[in-house]
Amino acid sequence: MAVFDRYIFRNILIATVFTALVLAGIILLTQSLRFLDLIVNSGASGKAFWILTMLALPRFFEVILPIALMAAVVFIYNKMITDSELIVMRSIGAGPLRLARPALILSGGIVIFLLFVTMWLAPASLSGMHQLRVVIKAQYSTLLFREGVFNAARPGLTVFIRERTNDGSMRGVLIHDSRPENETPVTILAKRGVVVSSPEGQQVLVYEGSRQSVNANTGVLDRLDFESYTIDLPEGSGPVRQRWREPDERTFLELLRPDPTNKSDMASKRGFMVEIHRRIVSPFLAPAFAIMSLAFLLTGSGARRSYSWRVVFAIAAAVVVQGLYLGALGMARQHDAGLASMYFLVSAPIAGGLFFLSESAHGLRSRIFLKNARKGNAPA
Repeated sequence: MAVFDRYIFRNILIATVFTALVLAGIILLTQSLRFLDLIVNSGASGKAFWILTMLALPRFFEVILPIALMAAVVFIYNKMITDSELIVMRSIGAGPLRLARPALILSGGIVIFLLFVTMWLAPASLSGMHQLRVVIKAQYSTLLFREGVFNAARPGLTVFIRERTNDGSMRGVLIHDSRPENETPVTILAKRGVVVSSPEGQQVLVYEGSRQSVNANTGVLDRLDFESYTIDLPEGSGPVRQRWREPDERTFLELLRPDPTNKSDMASKRGFMVEIHRRIVSPFLAPAFAIMSLAFLLTGSGARRSYSWRVVFAIAAAVVVQGLYLGALGMARQHDAGLASMYFLVSAPIAGGLFFLSESAHGLRSRIFLKNARKGNAPA
């Protein structure tokens, strides 16, 4: 790779990483708000919050990276045009395709990474996120006690609290425990209490109260006053229910091999097929956006006044292609024409852009831009 190839590649790579980090930060913030209510109300740890948030991020890479690459290409090449660096490179005989080579190499690397993400990383993390949410709801559902309501924490276990304080503790606690493992039903009254996690499960710690039960032999009410008392809350009434995983939660190999004995899998074969094609096609949006931008920025006259329009056209073209691609993806769930449109919307910009940048299209470019120049169009 020549010196200026390394120079352009390094600048585009830095700009792509920076833009991707900014976009990832924005998405990370928006996704974290989805889990904040669950974590706060359930009392789960901050570690669970960050695990959920990070597991939600990989599925957005296939959107983030193509946009980040396009933004980096537009910014870096436009800056090089403004600083007359491209003029110097063109003066030593570098054509449009030669100047575009660093961006094409980087886009190829991004395609490889995105194929890994869409084939395995994103579905695995999404499936893990949904499963962790189910586990948290099952394990911490006992913590969602409402004020002034008799909460059925478990079959045979009822909890009433007068109020909850800002730190999560409870005031005015009444617990009635008639679970089968108890010899007789037990009623507990306490001034305050708190729900805590332990290696054995969830526990309710209550303070300054009394434990009341009826002696099964004598029929006499037994009362025990205490300073503190602990009640174990088993985690759920049974094992966490196994979810049916959606197509976007399955790895590529799992999509190729649906379970023939599972009715839901068989009923979703169309969704599996569309998901397979989406994972193959979507990573190539990155080179499609980059090549379209390069075709606008690296061809035509060297007049600086025209480049602002080319930047606008490059961004507009990417928006149009992205919108049409999403429309084709929606149509693919019903018709095969949607699948064909997905492949066309990705392959056409790549093939057309590469041809327009190549030396073979020199005569075509000359005729197009000469005609525009005569008409006085701004992009000439």
